[in-house]
Amino acid sequence: MKKEELKESILAILHYLDSQMGDDTPVTINDAIAALENGSITLDDINYKNNSLDKTIATLKEEYKKLAIESINSYEDSTRKIQHIANEQQEHINAISSGKKENDAIDLELIKEKFNSLQEHMIHEVERANAQIHYLKDKVKLLEEKSNLDPLTKTFNRRALTNYLKRLTQKQEIKRELHLLMIDIDNFKSINDKYGHVAGDKILVFIAQILKKTLREGDKVFRYGGEEFVIVLNRIDTENCIKIANRILQLIGSNKLIYKNDTIQVTVSAGGTKFVSGDTPESILERADKALYEAKKTGKNKFISFDRTK
Repeated sequence: MKKEELKESILAILHYLDSQMGDDTPVTINDAIAALENGSITLDDINYKNNSLDKTIATLKEEYKKLAIESINSYEDSTRKIQHIANEQQEHINAISSGKKENDAIDLELIKEKFNSLQEHMIHEVERANAQIHYLKDKVKLLEEKSNLDPLTKTFNRRALTNYLKRLTQKQEIKRELHLLMIDIDNFKSINDKYGHVAGDKILVFIAQILKKTLREGDKVFRYGGEEFVIVLNRIDTENCIKIANRILQLIGSNKLIYKNDTIQVTVSAGGTKFVSGDTPESILERADKALYEAKKTGKNKFISFDRTK
């Protein structure tokens, strides 16, 4: 077996192990993969479904339409059953009233039995309606989650970022530090012009995968637009924020991406800032964008923080 074939076989095994093993496994699989890959990744091997945004929106609209029809049918059914129970109750009352004579005794046990039966029916229908409400809420939540994902990179989209920052800034007081990074692919237009949009899309997927794999649980990745990503780092100080940002730049810049036997060198620039009391979604994004602009202007492939430069 040739050296390259052996290397590819070992890589395939390690990638499989990495996907199967949890974070607690005391084996440095990622380090082994990085060493063996030696900074080379074949873009042709990156598979993705390039669903257009229009198709995604249409699918979600159809899902919401089905959900609305399902809700209407369900509640119409419940209404019919409750009306039927009410009619039965009225019939029993009418029967007792119309059949009563001066010397007739009212059968209290029969009345009690009938009303108990009706009560059980009502309770059953209420429980059924509540179960349906929970079911529909779960479906709505799932559909909302789908509508918050970027169809290409499977990261959160700009809509999700806006909503997240609104909720975040409404708190005003955050117990632990929080940082926001804005990342932009260097010379992305030139890459698209030279290699085509398919290569560009695969680079976006590749970078999204690196971001999701590098970040900790609780951190969030958003595709901000085009070739830009936004990362929200929770519970982290400035020093560790800088380390993570530079680690991301190093991981992306050290890989040589192979597309149709051609090598593409991809780097990113990043700007960061720390959440401060009084921030709005616009203010925190504006600071990160200014830092990113400075990183681009002063040479690219670097990270600059609005609070500290390194």
